Amino acid sequence: MKIAIASDHRGFQLKKELINNLVDYEIIDCGTYSSESVDYPDYAFILGEKIKNKEVAFGIAICGSGIGISIACNKVKSVRCAKVSTIEEAETTRLDNDSNVIALSSKTPPLDAIKIVKKFLETPFSNLERHLKRINKITEYEDKHER
Repeated sequence: MKIAIASDHRGFQLKKELINNLVDYEIIDCGTYSSESVDYPDYAFILGEKIKNKEVAFGIAICGSGIGISIACNKVKSVRCAKVSTIEEAETTRLDNDSNVIALSSKTPPLDAIKIVKKFLETPFSNLERHLKRINKITEYEDKHER
């Protein structure tokens, strides 16, 4: 399974930890490549385009809080990015929302981040009708209001 990962400068160290520990997956590193200050939207959009173009199945996005990069990722058509802090949230966003990108805070302890990401990647979408209906509403809105 191919996964894209992106971070800003604050998320760079956690990104490296995740890449080194997700050896069962093919990881596409979308940057940044150092701890030199950068703007998180630039890397969120690179990751989001890989999701949109179906080059990868999932994405991992990291910035200081995880919030900014999640907002930027969600501006890309077809991306459903969830900012998560716990294993339970990672599981829920896959089961209920069929999220394809997870956003993390750079402050997440590396061992916790690894567990959260693995739960996200290993949890299938529930495919329940009530969830499909809600996701389809989002997709229909996105299609009607394309920028």
